[in-house]
Amino acid sequence: MSMTDPIADYLTRLRNALHAQHKYVDIPASVMKRKISRILVEQGYINKYILIDDGKQGIIRIWPKYDRENNPVIHKMIRVSKPGRRHYVDVDSIPRVMNNLGIAILTTPSGVVTAMEAKRQNVGGEVLCYIW
Repeated sequence: MSMTDPIADYLTRLRNALHAQHKYVDIPASVMKRKISRILVEQGYINKYILIDDGKQGIIRIWPKYDRENNPVIHKMIRVSKPGRRHYVDVDSIPRVMNNLGIAILTTPSGVVTAMEAKRQNVGGEVLCYIW
């Protein structure tokens, strides 16, 4: 079955695993999803991820992060740019998420980066999602 929006599927699977307090979640792999997972590890929103070769496209196994009371570290994930309506921003209008308490993930000519990194590189791009 073809999937219309694989990034929304990635966020939904992660959101559902956090809500159910699973130890890990398996998501079909892609280059974009690997880069998003790398950003989430660097920013401290997930513990780790690994790539599992299944002979097809592969699987990303993600271990979500919880606090001491077993509450998820990620409170909200919003998909911004969708296949039906893309959301592009220039460097001057890169969004701040929750007054910089959250992150915006952008895809730019220099790769998939956070909003802070896009400002540092002085590039704009497509806003994929907000996470806080």
